[in-house]
Amino acid sequence: MARHGKYDCLIIGGGHNGLVCAAYLAKAGRKVCVLERRHLLGGCATTEELWPGYKVSTAAYVISLFQTQIIRELALTENGLKILPRTPSSFTPLPDGRSLTLGPDAAMCEREISKFSMRDATAYPRYNELLSRVAAALEPTLSEAAPDPLPMPESWRKIGLGKKLRDGKKLWAMHGALKNLGDAMPEAIELLTAAARPILDRWFESDALKATLATDAIIGAFTSISSPGSAYVLLHHVMGEAGGARGVWGYVEGGMGGLADSLEKVCTQLGVDIRRESPVHAIHTDKSGVSGLGLIDGSQLEAHVVASSVDANLTFKKMLDPAVLPDDFRAAVNRIDYASASAKVNLALSEPPNFTCLPSTGVMPHHHGTMHVGPTMDYIDHAYDDAKYGRPSVNPVLEITMPTSVDRTIAPEGKHILSMFVQYAPYDLADGPDGPTSWDDVKESFADRCVAALAEYAPNVPAAIEHRQVLSPLDLERVYGLTGGNIMQGAMGPHQLYCFRPVAGWADHRTPVPGLYLCGAASHPGGGVMGSCGRNAATEILRDKSW
Repeated sequence: MARHGKYDCLIIGGGHNGLVCAAYLAKAGRKVCVLERRHLLGGCATTEELWPGYKVSTAAYVISLFQTQIIRELALTENGLKILPRTPSSFTPLPDGRSLTLGPDAAMCEREISKFSMRDATAYPRYNELLSRVAAALEPTLSEAAPDPLPMPESWRKIGLGKKLRDGKKLWAMHGALKNLGDAMPEAIELLTAAARPILDRWFESDALKATLATDAIIGAFTSISSPGSAYVLLHHVMGEAGGARGVWGYVEGGMGGLADSLEKVCTQLGVDIRRESPVHAIHTDKSGVSGLGLIDGSQLEAHVVASSVDANLTFKKMLDPAVLPDDFRAAVNRIDYASASAKVNLALSEPPNFTCLPSTGVMPHHHGTMHVGPTMDYIDHAYDDAKYGRPSVNPVLEITMPTSVDRTIAPEGKHILSMFVQYAPYDLADGPDGPTSWDDVKESFADRCVAALAEYAPNVPAAIEHRQVLSPLDLERVYGLTGGNIMQGAMGPHQLYCFRPVAGWADHRTPVPGLYLCGAASHPGGGVMGSCGRNAATEILRDKSW
């Protein structure tokens, strides 16, 4: 039934960023409505009962980047959010029967790495210290809107003195943070711009250690560990302390949807109107800017502020009349890179994986963290080689988690959930011998390949599978509204980060349409379950006072 209403601000999308933005606006006394297309909240950070008794984190699966400042300011812990630590945090089985286990325990890491290289065991703490120093220098930039320092044409955008002063202050603060790195600054610049492989090759000699660390450089990105920019993704994964310490990732009790549940409770307490199954059809404008939203069911909602947590493609090309955008801005949006090569396979198991390199009965410590299939640097690079020609990797890279190892609330007694995040699964597939190839036709066979890759190390897995869900890049686009299946709402290369996200000249969550803002991962600081995009957008919206 069509409904009408008038609000101070309308939020498109009930993912974690949209809910964070809504909470901060409501906390400031604004009347806010969140419109979510699906039947549940959380965006990619959801929990779904796919099979009776199994509560599956269908897309996003671990948490660390979420800002502790937001957890504190919105009292999320008091409203049900519980993050469970994973110790140890990483396990890599190897074809020769050995394995590598890593975690926050420095002594354990030294013992494990020493099995492969005494030199690497000594270098590893220094490597972590460097990443931590650089991450600490950059993290303040996550909690504020990015500056727009480039001398864009005035016809593109006129920037007032107040914003110029704020932007100058931000750039000066970054200058000071980099200066404080001292003689580590050249390495910091390399981490921000260069390829991961040569950096890891310089630091370490053990392929097992290098390959384990290198998976962080490619997860969620259609890039090679040998490609410039991949090192930043490596760095991106050591930011955040939501898991209990820097770079420590945890599970949300009850599944990733527990984050959305706690945000929903806070929003409800603050008077936010949350509407599920309310897909937005159009962003309406008048001569003054945004005037409201039209929903697919015919509802018309009025507001002079709209914050979109969906990506730039959906916001500017699907929901907004292109005629209201400047030609140059529209052209820049058309150039945004959404290249994607990720898939997700969720399994219900009757028993945990039993690795031949570390035989076990039941849940063991090495099941707690991320289990890697990708034993060498060449293995990872060859997996990318397949994808760049439009072929799913013959030997895929798997990042595997079993949250039931620490959270017994999400599966029946004695049963387990295993999630495999897979690289590389290119969104655009090359044509086969009989014509165009569709992911709908090949996703199950690709999932079989992924299970077989894990079975090379844990032979009991295929027989233990009771249920299976496969999400191809096309499914990620359909289900979660991710253009090209890109989980970051746009690639995270240097040309699409910080002052270039979503496009140069518009990095501060504003758009050429007065009253229209971006509050999702399409804006700075980008992808990952951080909440920063939503909080920073709310700050800028309140600064403008455009009500």
